[in-house]
Amino acid sequence: MTSTTAPERVPVGGDQIKVWYRFVAREDWLPYDTEGLWATRLSADTARVASVPFLQDGVAEGEVVRFITDADGHHWARERVEASGNCTVRVLPVPGGPLGRSAQAVHERLAPFGLGGESFSREFPLVALTVPADADIEGIKALLIRGQEEGWWHFEVACVTDAWRAA
Repeated sequence: MTSTTAPERVPVGGDQIKVWYRFVAREDWLPYDTEGLWATRLSADTARVASVPFLQDGVAEGEVVRFITDADGHHWARERVEASGNCTVRVLPVPGGPLGRSAQAVHERLAPFGLGGESFSREFPLVALTVPADADIEGIKALLIRGQEEGWWHFEVACVTDAWRAA
């Protein structure tokens, strides 16, 4: 089993645990088959996700998930209990494009929208962003599409909401 090597940004406060997800590896760009997301424990088997996922689809920061704990003490996600209303968007700058391989340039382009997120690594400048439910979704979508059309980046929406679909 392979696990992610993304930065370890530990949320502050509360009972912090790692909730793990298992999925089919994306051999074409990242060969991982698990991802651990920091979460705040709410009960014996639920937690609120406190970090943005780089790999796991269908989950966003702020969601409440149910997990089971295995014999080794790992907490494995089983289901979403409560949606956050947030979206997860991943942006990868095009190496030969105007932003180069700069994750910082991606953050700067999206800064006017106040999006929080993280960069995977210097070697692989994938940026994972949380788009809050009350964000300017139309403006964010328009900029993401424009950036892709103009060769700045590629992007994917990994956790989508009805508000995102409607924008």
